[in-house]
Amino acid sequence: MENTKPACCCEKSTVRGAEEQKKLIHRLNRIEGQIRGIRKMIERDAYCTDILVQSAAANAAINAFNRDLIASHIKGCVVRDIKEGKEDVIDELVVTLQKLMK
Repeated sequence: MENTKPACCCEKSTVRGAEEQKKLIHRLNRIEGQIRGIRKMIERDAYCTDILVQSAAANAAINAFNRDLIASHIKGCVVRDIKEGKEDVIDELVVTLQKLMK
């Protein structure tokens, strides 16, 4: 029997500074808390509109997270790759932005 590891979802990686990583994780923890709060609202039979307002707030938090991450990606990874002559990063960025704008 051959010992094989499952393929990784992506081949690239980004090394982030400790402060940036801490900031992103903090935001994700807050979003996770918002989602848990929404679940508890459903379990307590909260009013639909109240749940929807909280869901919209969680969605806004995810969008803010995405904006910060895409800005960091452009300023770091994209600029670096373009300087190294890897212009395919532009096509990758366009596809990513299209996915975010759905």
